[in-house]
Amino acid sequence: MGNFLKSKVGIYTVSVFSVLLWGLSYLWSDKLMLLGINVEYAVCVRSFIAGLVLLAVSLLMGHSIKIHKKDIKLFILLSVFEPLIYFTCETYGIKLTESPTYSALIIATAPILSTIAGVTIFKEKVSWINIIGIIICLGGLSVVTRHASGVGEYFVVGIIMLIVAVVAEVGYAVCTKKLSESYRPQIIVMYQFLLGGVLLIPLMLTRGMENFDAALYFSWDVWEPILCLAVLCSSLAFTLWASTIKNLGVAKASVFLAMIPVITAIAGYITGREVLCFLQ
Repeated sequence: MGNFLKSKVGIYTVSVFSVLLWGLSYLWSDKLMLLGINVEYAVCVRSFIAGLVLLAVSLLMGHSIKIHKKDIKLFILLSVFEPLIYFTCETYGIKLTESPTYSALIIATAPILSTIAGVTIFKEKVSWINIIGIIICLGGLSVVTRHASGVGEYFVVGIIMLIVAVVAEVGYAVCTKKLSESYRPQIIVMYQFLLGGVLLIPLMLTRGMENFDAALYFSWDVWEPILCLAVLCSSLAFTLWASTIKNLGVAKASVFLAMIPVITAIAGYITGREVLCFLQ
């Protein structure tokens, strides 16, 4: 299994699987918002569950969870980028735009900034074919989302929040690349969410608990999407993605993110949340 994950086919497989889960995550997040669940509550609970799941897995597998003192600041910075900034801005962005497909499109612009970061910080090599491919891909995505469902009253504010999330995503990728030289992907992601959960506690105890309704918040309608987001989209997808960044680099790994809005649009169409025309 280890050799497969290091092979080109294995790396591409886990990359596609990660973005598949993230594409579906927009629909689960949107479901929580429609139920009236506060963003701060959902993100904090999701983070802690994801971190605890990976902690349990690491201990059961006998993996060392010790981190070097010199890397503590980098781990904290990682958790500030994601989940604190990224998930908060992403979820608010989805809520304010009121369109999972448009939200996914903005997040999919991450390859552009990530390519710049990969080239300037890690001296990664990116060919003109890679750049042209990104441009063509984003052009195609604009067609896919052109006739997506209506947008919200605060659409522009939502777009700004999503752009901030994109910047945080790039910062996260840079930190992950540096840490992947010394730690297993699942250990990186474990601390990312455990520390991130701690950072999110103040937000959860204030804004996250506004209009708290125990009957709703502890219902299966709420916990089903939260568990899907925590276990599948956080614990599993982020661990696989950390492996992708380690093996492909920041620039090339980020290109896979362009698939997210396609997956979201198709899933939205299947579930009746989005309408796609023949051209799309």
